Amino acid sequence: MPRATGSGRRALGLAAAAVTVTGAVLVGGGLLPQKAPPAPPSVQASGAGSPSRVPEASRPSPGRTPEADLPRAGALSPAAPALARSEPRRLDVPRIGVHVPLSRLGLNADGTVQVPPVDRPEQAGWYARGYMPGERGASVILGHVDGGGREGVFHELGRMRRGDTVSVTRADGSVATFVVQSVEQVPKSRFPSQRVYGPLDHAGLRLVTCGGGFDRRTGHYTANVIVYARLA
Repeated sequence: MPRATGSGRRALGLAAAAVTVTGAVLVGGGLLPQKAPPAPPSVQASGAGSPSRVPEASRPSPGRTPEADLPRAGALSPAAPALARSEPRRLDVPRIGVHVPLSRLGLNADGTVQVPPVDRPEQAGWYARGYMPGERGASVILGHVDGGGREGVFHELGRMRRGDTVSVTRADGSVATFVVQSVEQVPKSRFPSQRVYGPLDHAGLRLVTCGGGFDRRTGHYTANVIVYARLA
């Protein structure tokens, strides 16, 4: 996710991503622990260097959020219209020229969220332990801002504007079209975990990548760019 700088560019991730986040991102550099609500995972974008990851939420006191506390499908009562569950296959974001297949992202052995390979910054992935795009809840898609000296899939994510559309083609052949509600860049130290991963009464999508300046001292980008969208 991070934006490349000189020879040491990195991708995100969601990962930070990385990614992290991330509905979805992100690049090199290690992640720093983040304070977050007990339930939703928090996203930390990494800088250039090692793979970036999106850690699960950490409690105010030391300790990792139990897997059972992570957002899962079916945890919300019916409210706004939504689609039946179906895995996402492809992401299309006309505003920034993104048209790519989606890979599944799970958890690493240490409990952090996986991110697309740093050496393949053109890839994007969805957090498969969360909600599927189109169903009620916040689905998260993560992508790199750069990596391996190349621009990443979400390099231009910060250009997104309210009213732009994001489409996700699903395994059942349907296309879930989302309308962007807002775009924000936030310091990683204040990543809004609840807004990104928390429960919703509608079908929402989040696109997440790294942003801000690149801190060579820490090897991290200083912020995350997050796009919030709602099923049309």
